[in-house]
Amino acid sequence: MLPKTILVPTDLSEGAEQALDYACELAQTLGATIHLVNVIGIPALGVPELGLAMTSTVIDQIMIDNQTALEKLAESKRCSALIGQVMLKTGDAKDVINQTAKELGADLIVMSTHGRRGITRALLGSVTETVVRSAPCPVLTVRVHDHAHRERDAA
Repeated sequence: MLPKTILVPTDLSEGAEQALDYACELAQTLGATIHLVNVIGIPALGVPELGLAMTSTVIDQIMIDNQTALEKLAESKRCSALIGQVMLKTGDAKDVINQTAKELGADLIVMSTHGRRGITRALLGSVTETVVRSAPCPVLTVRVHDHAHRERDAA
């Protein structure tokens, strides 16, 4: 069964946009609809380990900024693919992505990898890795290619 409903989680990074571009090409070929979700980890915003506290005003501004960026991103892709729901949610990204996929009846999740290794990965964990292991549907991962890799590979 070819996917008709594709969920693309985005953290609004360049890597996530690369995954969205890939999903757009795939959706155009398959006649699928792309749904975008951006997850803000509200408990993580306070980062109690670092002793930082976020006021509700700061959290509200982050929500507004992310919603604006998400809408702008969706609008920029509407010419290349059918964009469905554009969602901003809060919670643990791994859980929210899987729950959103279930709610949408997603046939496929397309998301980027960040290529973190070593201590960074151990400390931050891997949202993509967890989603791959626990998603209710297949997950296509798109490896992030930064400019340094492109220049090295071209040489």
